[in-house]
Amino acid sequence: MTIEAPISRHKKTNFKIYIAVCIVVAIIFAYDGYLSKYKWSGRYSFYKEHVVDNDGKPTATMKFNRGSPPFFIGAAVLLGAYLFAIKNKKIIAGENELIISNKERIAHDSIQKIDKTYFRSKTKRKFVGDQSGNVQETRSAPEGYFIITYKDNSGREVNRKLSSRTYDNLAAVLDELVAKIS
Repeated sequence: MTIEAPISRHKKTNFKIYIAVCIVVAIIFAYDGYLSKYKWSGRYSFYKEHVVDNDGKPTATMKFNRGSPPFFIGAAVLLGAYLFAIKNKKIIAGENELIISNKERIAHDSIQKIDKTYFRSKTKRKFVGDQSGNVQETRSAPEGYFIITYKDNSGREVNRKLSSRTYDNLAAVLDELVAKIS
């Protein structure tokens, strides 16, 4: 049976947040750098403080606000390209090997040990009551990481860390690996 662990949705969401922050910061700095010179802008006092009161020469803050937006947009584009590149990244626990991102293949018989000391695969049950007396059960997702120690093609031992922050469904992959090497 083949088990897949795709890239974590939390990781994807974090990249989307970073992209949004870069775009918002670029817009704010561009507004302050280029549109604050108009009295209708609501930020004319910023322009007055950093250009007019400085003998018509822009201060370092104004120069930064005018020059930085392209870099923030560029960072957003690079983050978007990286997100696009990793969106199909996954771990596949197959019948005979563990495949990590279609690049690294680890045969089950080459795995020496699996250290799951810092991986909590059992879901923790927690009961939460509200003011009306209703009790709801919540479950926490598996978290942490486990380390696979295996021998590569040249015979040296290699440690590979697989984290729940990077991949979803790692508990099923771990269970499959333990079943295969036991």
